Amino acid sequence: MQQIDMNSDEFQAEMEKTSNFVQKVYKQFGWVPNPNDEVNEGVTMGLARNKLIYGKRFCPCFMVIGETKEEQKEADNRICPCTPAIEKEIPEDGLCHCGIFCTPEYAAAQTQHDEIEEVVHSHSKGLTKEQAETLLQEEQLDGDELEALIEAKNLGMIHFTLVDTREYMEFQMGHIVGTDTLMPTSEFYAKVEELADKKKEPIILYCHSGSRSYQVQHAMKGMGFEHVCNLRPGIIGFSGEIQRG
Repeated sequence: MQQIDMNSDEFQAEMEKTSNFVQKVYKQFGWVPNPNDEVNEGVTMGLARNKLIYGKRFCPCFMVIGETKEEQKEADNRICPCTPAIEKEIPEDGLCHCGIFCTPEYAAAQTQHDEIEEVVHSHSKGLTKEQAETLLQEEQLDGDELEALIEAKNLGMIHFTLVDTREYMEFQMGHIVGTDTLMPTSEFYAKVEELADKKKEPIILYCHSGSRSYQVQHAMKGMGFEHVCNLRPGIIGFSGEIQRG
């Protein structure tokens, strides 16, 4: 898999082109950016990366299926702005799966919600050991649940391995504090071998929006991993501590 240097002139040039592309899409469909700038930046970077690697702006929230261009076309990989977003996700939910394209109504409501959350959010979760162990049995976790489990892990109550399934540049841009390892979906079958000794231990996966990690979760379960959880909203739905670099 081709490695992309996000500081390279080539990548920066493609980022500019992709940013212009995103602005044109906003204007064409009457959509607006997500109130969370990190969502927009992360998705734009993913689109630029896919453009350089595959020659198309495949949706960065899904694994790209197919080794050749013919296989990729046959697999019907999502190309931004994708048909499901245009026809279903944005009309019904107010935003696309990746979150970069929103209706003005959704963006306004989300901004108000975020302002309220900033005031009332509490980081004191206080799970008991039994509650934490029970929560680890869930297949899908939300951001608050993961934050509570990380707190319990830091207190020595439970143990699990937290795995980022995004790409290296996304990890550098910002990852959840407490992440144990990076396993990019583009290198999944090579990297998953590094976790072979943890098949009976709890593992929690996350990505940008929960889609890639969901696919990885099912692949790992098929390989014999017994306790694999997925952060359902992805890192964009996690309000805990994030670290850059």
